[in-house]
Amino acid sequence: MNKALTDGVVFMPPPFADGLDVWSSGDGSPGSPTYDGAFNAALVPADQDFDGCLELFKSDNSVKLTYMGQTDFEQGCYLRISAKVKAISGPLPSVRVVAKPFKSGGAHATGYVEQSASIPLISYGEVVEISAIIGSGSRNGVDMIWGADVAYGHLGLEFTGSNGAVIRIDDIVIEDITGAYLRDMMDWVDVRDFGAAGDGSTNDHAAFLAADAAANGRTVLVPEGSYRITSNLTIHADMRFEGTISMPDNVYLSLTRSFDLPTYIDAFGGEMLGFKKAFQALLNYADHEILDMCGRRIDVTEPIDLQAAYASSDQFLIRRVIKNGQFYVIDGPEWDVDSTSATGSYNPNNPYVLSSVSNINAIQVGARVTGNGVGREVYVRDVDTANNIVTLSQALYGPSASQNYTFINYKYVLDFGGFAKIHRMTISEVEFQCNGHASGVRLARDGENAIFQDCFFIKPKDRGITSIGRGCQDLHIERCQFISNEQGLAATARTSWAFNMNANDAKIRDNRFQRMGGTAVMHGSNHIIQGNHMFQGDEVDQGPRTSGLVFTYENNNTVITGNYIDNCSIELNNEHDAFPDFSSEYSFGGMTITNNIFVTIDAAPWFNFIIVKPFGTGHYVSGMHVTGNTFRAYLGTINRVDGVSTTHATLNGWSYRNLTFQNNSYFGINQRTSSPVMLQFDQNSNASTWNLDAGDYMPFGGKARRCESLVFEDGLKDSSNSAVHDMPLVKLAQGSSNQLVQLKWPRSVRGKVYATIRTDNPI
Repeated sequence: MNKALTDGVVFMPPPFADGLDVWSSGDGSPGSPTYDGAFNAALVPADQDFDGCLELFKSDNSVKLTYMGQTDFEQGCYLRISAKVKAISGPLPSVRVVAKPFKSGGAHATGYVEQSASIPLISYGEVVEISAIIGSGSRNGVDMIWGADVAYGHLGLEFTGSNGAVIRIDDIVIEDITGAYLRDMMDWVDVRDFGAAGDGSTNDHAAFLAADAAANGRTVLVPEGSYRITSNLTIHADMRFEGTISMPDNVYLSLTRSFDLPTYIDAFGGEMLGFKKAFQALLNYADHEILDMCGRRIDVTEPIDLQAAYASSDQFLIRRVIKNGQFYVIDGPEWDVDSTSATGSYNPNNPYVLSSVSNINAIQVGARVTGNGVGREVYVRDVDTANNIVTLSQALYGPSASQNYTFINYKYVLDFGGFAKIHRMTISEVEFQCNGHASGVRLARDGENAIFQDCFFIKPKDRGITSIGRGCQDLHIERCQFISNEQGLAATARTSWAFNMNANDAKIRDNRFQRMGGTAVMHGSNHIIQGNHMFQGDEVDQGPRTSGLVFTYENNNTVITGNYIDNCSIELNNEHDAFPDFSSEYSFGGMTITNNIFVTIDAAPWFNFIIVKPFGTGHYVSGMHVTGNTFRAYLGTINRVDGVSTTHATLNGWSYRNLTFQNNSYFGINQRTSSPVMLQFDQNSNASTWNLDAGDYMPFGGKARRCESLVFEDGLKDSSNSAVHDMPLVKLAQGSSNQLVQLKWPRSVRGKVYATIRTDNPI
């Protein structure tokens, strides 16, 4: 603000030569005496130092020279009163600036300083400049601070000291110098004031640092222009961008007080570049652990390679958070899935390696591997082009020693695949609007404790979250939603997956998975699956259903509890086992399935909710407990809830151990599953051999291997109707399917028995 410039206010008093009737020997207020015709004042038309001046004879101890015009004063204005004086003869006096403040009604505004410090004149003929500043703020150089009740002032000079001096005074100058204080008065500093060129080529790094140092709590303004920064820059002041910054890819900008996505978008003039540079700063600077997107939507036109954005390293092991925003995918060729084929050799003794791989330069880290003997969700973890080796995320269950493989590289909105290792990366309250064009997030090749909280994956084209190595160790997915792009397709025609696991200790809680091709393919062990809703139904009459949760590690030590499992199944298999035949390992189990809701609607009658699918021979079920669940079928019935897929092999029913299937509820299920099961058998005719058939109740086609109790109701009778008190010989696993328990009597008897039979060895 400068009133002389902006509003045309005239502060300058007239020169003495125009007349002395506006110059007072008093305080300048109306009625005060003037110098017009005064005996002690005379105009000097020419002086060797001044181009016309006023000569005063100091006749009193205090002689004032005050302009009688009302000099306007306003808060925010700074006025400087200055004059040049010199002593001609007589005792040398002192001089100071005086200024008397008045209110708008003409009353004296009291309580304010009304004069500057005195300056003595120490020699004759020496020109001395005297000045003082009046202003509204306590700023450097301000002599008199006036408040908001001051409307105007009468300004001038005062001479003090001994009488008899003759003094000459050049014309008094009153000027608005608010501009000198403007920078200090505003809440910002301008980088141009510190040498920034903003021409897109000059390195403005030093100017930005200087502006930051001068800010002192104020905002640094970057006005219109393009500002080139060629080395890492950390700014501690708040920032406001009207212009933009350009930087080399490997140079970061750290805004310690303005660290949020909107500021970085403003700084770099684009959403994607702004996000990349903000992420770069998030990992490069220790002052911040959270990148707040502030609810911004980013239109994403290509995969965001986060390791390339960081560039400093391929590892990051400290907690960082990206939160509160949306990525919105715009269709284009950058999202096209890449696919290439190559031959490779596989040796199960080196289960994670393909060797002698042809066309190695065309194979990309993070690509999914398909081919004969390759299980689901196997990815390329590393590529060694020098040695023609591909490292895999999982072992292969049955390829030929040398065969052709296809490598499919999906495209992801956020791609961490370039990182060798990342720990504790959290993505919270972020929506991935994939729009059927892109997948969601690809994790680093290694790491732990990746966390997704309150996120939405809307219509991912192929995958929601993909682990291409062991970057999923201790993966948390909590309160997220995965909404399929394939909802209109039959369940068997869908190909998308919400996520996969290669490592251990996943916590999958309170999520919603809507009509994906499948929810998860999970290797590793010690997983907690709790409180989720996964549904994969369709509008096909009596349609086939697909697996929702697929566990590929035989003994996975997993808890599945409190979930809503809708029109999909839980599948246990060993498709990621290089030696799929049973040898000395633990077999299928280590799983607790409790207190879940299982529902199917208009499904094929042969659909099962829990399936075991061995990829090799000799396997069995051990350490599995299915208790407290509700199984319900709508619009038709299904035959049973459990089943064994014998595509590759069958189970060894003689080895079932510690398997319980009890206290479940069944609605619309033709055959209940229970082990142990207590059944009533009525032998109405006399026989020496009773066949107790519990086979239909045994889970996973199990055999009748134990009879825990026999209770005979109303006793036994023989052919003469006499009471019989004999005990039978119990024969287990009888019949062609080994699902009968036979009671062998020393004589023919009849009666009713309650038998508790189980399919496992509980010890």
